[in-house]
Amino acid sequence: MNEIQVAIPALPALLTNKVAIVTGASRGLGAQIAQQMAAAGASVCVNYLNSKAAAETVVADIRAAGGQAFAYQGDVTDLVQMQAMVAEVIKRFGRIDILVNNALPSYQFNPSADYTSIETVKWAHFSQQIDGIVQGAVNTVQAVLPQMKSQQMGKIINISTNLVYNPVVTYYDYTTAKSALIGLTRNLAAELGQYGIRVNLLAGGLLKTTDASRLTTEEVFDYIATTTPLRQATSVADFANSVLLMASDLSAAITGQSIAVDGGLTMP
Repeated sequence: MNEIQVAIPALPALLTNKVAIVTGASRGLGAQIAQQMAAAGASVCVNYLNSKAAAETVVADIRAAGGQAFAYQGDVTDLVQMQAMVAEVIKRFGRIDILVNNALPSYQFNPSADYTSIETVKWAHFSQQIDGIVQGAVNTVQAVLPQMKSQQMGKIINISTNLVYNPVVTYYDYTTAKSALIGLTRNLAAELGQYGIRVNLLAGGLLKTTDASRLTTEEVFDYIATTTPLRQATSVADFANSVLLMASDLSAAITGQSIAVDGGLTMP
C-alpha cells in the first residue's frame, strides 16, 4: 500500500468472536480499521470495489498477524451486490456484529475545483457523492439488517468528516453528502435501538497519513497540531482505535451520536 505504515501497539481483545464488514477497506483508513479490528479479535470482511491486489494485501497482513479476514469485491451502490456480500459473510462466519460504512466515491480534495463554489458546482457533483456515500450506506444497512435483527444486536458505524462542522474548504458535494450521514445515523438509531442495534457516526479531520493526505507537508500537519487542544494531528491508527471503541461492548450505552475524532479541533 502507498500509505505510511504506523506500528500498531498490542490491542486488547475488545472484539473477540465478533464479525465485521468494513467497506472501502483496501487502503487508507478502511484498511487500518480492518487491520485493527482483526488485531482486536474480529473476523473481517475487507470490502473493495477496484483495488483487488491492495485488498488481498490487507487480508494477507491480517492473516500473517494471526487474524481472520477475506476480501470481497462489491459496489456499495448496488443493493444486490451488498446482499450477496452479506450472504458470503454469514456463510463463512455465521453472523454479523459490526458494519463500518467507510466507502467513498472517487474524489479529489482540490480547493480550486468547481465543486468548491456555489457559483460553479453542478448537481452532478452532488449526485455522485450522495449516491456513493448515502445510497451506499443505506444499501449496506439494508443488507445486514435481517441478520442483526435476528441476533437482536449489532453495531453500525458511519464514517464522516469534521468538514461538516467546520467547512474550512467549501467542498459542497462531499460535505453535503457526509452531512446527510448525520441525519441517517440518528434516524437509524431511533428505529433500530429496539432490536439492540446501535448506530453512531465518527467524523475525522485530515489524518496522518492516508492517500487523501499523502501530499500534505509536515509543516501543514504541524500547523494543524498547534490549533488542536491536544497539540497533535490525529493519526489513522488513532481514528481506527475510536472505531474499535464504538464497535466494542464498551460503547453499549451510546447510540445516535455524531462524534468528531480530530483532537478537539471541532467540538460539535
